[in-house]
Amino acid sequence: MLEFLTSGTGLALALAAVVAIGIVIIAIRIAIKLAIRAALVAAVVLAALYAVGVIG
Repeated sequence: MLEFLTSGTGLALALAAVVAIGIVIIAIRIAIKLAIRAALVAAVVLAALYAVGVIG
């Protein structure tokens, strides 16, 4: 077991897994920021439409 982890293949797989986890975390952070911005824009647009009298 220890030989597999210290071999080139095991080390490459471990590094690939770490990189993949990092990419997923970064993608989730970006998605959350975009969702927050989209929600803010939607709230402003809905408030403007309500103030003008288009809805409500």
